[in-house]
Amino acid sequence: MARPQRLWPVLVTFLVAIALEITPLPEALQAIRPPLPTMVLIYWILMWPERFGLLAGFALGIVLDILHGQLLGQNALALSAVSYMAVRFHLQIRIFPLWQMTMTVLALLTLMASLLFVVEGIAGLGILGLGRWPQVVTGTLLWPPVMALLDRVRLQSETRSGNF
Repeated sequence: MARPQRLWPVLVTFLVAIALEITPLPEALQAIRPPLPTMVLIYWILMWPERFGLLAGFALGIVLDILHGQLLGQNALALSAVSYMAVRFHLQIRIFPLWQMTMTVLALLTLMASLLFVVEGIAGLGILGLGRWPQVVTGTLLWPPVMALLDRVRLQSETRSGNF
């Protein structure tokens, strides 16, 4: 019989990612801040799609909309689309080598940035979309270490002898 996974380490990773997302940074570093909540969401959807999916993406998006003071629903829409793609193709993505998985994360982060750009354009906010692309590149470059860290958290939460 499979041992149920503990969810509190996963929730802690989401809380840490959200805390790092809203931590003030100097203006120069703000432009290259990686989208950590999105990366954490992608990871957990790929590893535990039966527990995390569209609802998790929508809920995280609403939280980010509220914390950033953005148009309510724009992050929810973008993260729901990213969640759908991750859930839909999780079996294929999980068997990819690291470089292909990183390129898939690049595509998912690009999808999110594009949807946010379109929503802001439709809303007439007039924000130049070029500011999102350094974050996509930074998120892609940081995917391997973030994935390694989250793999360690996942393995600890799945084993009986874990320190959690």
